Amino acid sequence: MPETLFKVNLQEYMLPGQRACQGCALSLAFRYILKALREDTIYTVPACCLTVLCGLYPTASVAAPILNCAFASTAASASGLVAGLRALNRNETTVVAIAGDGGTFDIGLQALSGAVERETDFIFVCYDNEAYMNTGTQRSSATPLGATTSTTPLLTKRQQKKDMVRIMAAHDVPYISVSSPVFPLDLYDKFVKAKRIRGSRYMQVSVPCPPGWGYPPKDSVRIGQMAIEAGIVVLCEIEEGRFRFTGRSKALAQKGKRVSVNQYLDKQQRFRRISEEQREAYQQWVDKRWEEYLKWSQD
Repeated sequence: MPETLFKVNLQEYMLPGQRACQGCALSLAFRYILKALREDTIYTVPACCLTVLCGLYPTASVAAPILNCAFASTAASASGLVAGLRALNRNETTVVAIAGDGGTFDIGLQALSGAVERETDFIFVCYDNEAYMNTGTQRSSATPLGATTSTTPLLTKRQQKKDMVRIMAAHDVPYISVSSPVFPLDLYDKFVKAKRIRGSRYMQVSVPCPPGWGYPPKDSVRIGQMAIEAGIVVLCEIEEGRFRFTGRSKALAQKGKRVSVNQYLDKQQRFRRISEEQREAYQQWVDKRWEEYLKWSQD
């Protein structure tokens, strides 16, 4: 297919009629993931929002082969696909596992850790909407400090978000990235790059969720931008252990000024019960991690 000035694949793999919520950032992200990875790619997906988006049997809203698997076994399912394809001598077919933060940070972590330790040749994508959204906004270890969910004890979450990027970096995988669909070219380029790399690749995509986070559907892009402007989501790559900022985060790291975390928190109903102490702790956590990333980028 012909390409635009920005070299984005014009072929559409997401069809009309998908079942995502209004304003769903996952649908934006998945559209560009499909475009970047193109043909000769097989996806495996657990029970999650993406399963609903892709369609319920016998209908489908995605023009790509997708295998549904059990919640805890996304990476194990991908490992099986890789082994089967290799037995058929289909070494160029890309296997992609995509799960939410619940199926990555929590339920699926053991399968993911085992797969990357074995250096399985696949791409694992975590779309991070910071809770179990498909089943009613239950707390996950990706849920941030001060957020209210349907299963949060004592009104708000008392722990900081798990740093999954550092956990995966400790596994020495060849390629790690963090992206957001609100900057689609940055996301697209990272997936094009990942397809060309061999070995285990971990890619975390921040996807704001209107019903789960409590904001109007029309504001998904703005909320996603604010998360990056505040340094809560850091667009980056870690390639062979070397960290670098990308896109808007790179500009902020070089000469920009991050906005206050409070500007981001105040736009979402999930933070309606956050205390002043938690607000300060959240800002301190973001600042500390940002400084650590700055030092890492200079190594």
